[in-house]
Amino acid sequence: MKGLLEIDGPVMQLITKIVYAVWLNILWFVCCLPVFTVGVSTTALFYVTLKIAKNEEGAVTRAFFRSFKENFRQATIVWLILLAVGVLLGIDGYIFYHMRFENVLWILGTAVFMVAVAAYAIVLMYIFPLMARFDNTIWAMFKNSLMIGMRFLLCTVLMALIYFVMAVVVIRIFTPAVIFGEGFCALLCSYLLSSILVLVEGNIPDAD
Repeated sequence: MKGLLEIDGPVMQLITKIVYAVWLNILWFVCCLPVFTVGVSTTALFYVTLKIAKNEEGAVTRAFFRSFKENFRQATIVWLILLAVGVLLGIDGYIFYHMRFENVLWILGTAVFMVAVAAYAIVLMYIFPLMARFDNTIWAMFKNSLMIGMRFLLCTVLMALIYFVMAVVVIRIFTPAVIFGEGFCALLCSYLLSSILVLVEGNIPDAD
């Protein structure tokens, strides 16, 4: 029992990682405030949480802002593309919802829309961790995030579940849990992604 509470013991390590998650969530939120920086802020967040998952965190604040600076251009472009696509999907969803018809064309259109939403969600979950870990073109980042997300479906489902549970907890159960928010979700997802990214490292194709 005494060993559990030592500075290098599992309990103190767990507490330290939770504190890191809270601090990173604050950094992430503040850096997201201009809105167009959501992408680079999320990339920087995953850069640090992926290191934490491998016990290589070091100075988390310095690492966060180093990644923020290095990935600013690419991550911002990727985020603006995702934001535009998200808005279009939202408009399409609104139209499909309010124009319900009992015919084959509406059913087929809805099916295509649902596939597009699923692909969008996969890319949204994977592309920022990939940018945090690998150097590649924007097109390759989009393609690889979709391919990896589809290949490792169990990980994809678990990541989606993590975000869903956090949203339910914050919105319906305990609003102050927002202090953990994206930082805690990213940390949990990083533990899931850590071994996968090692597995695919060297096998991720460049864009043609």
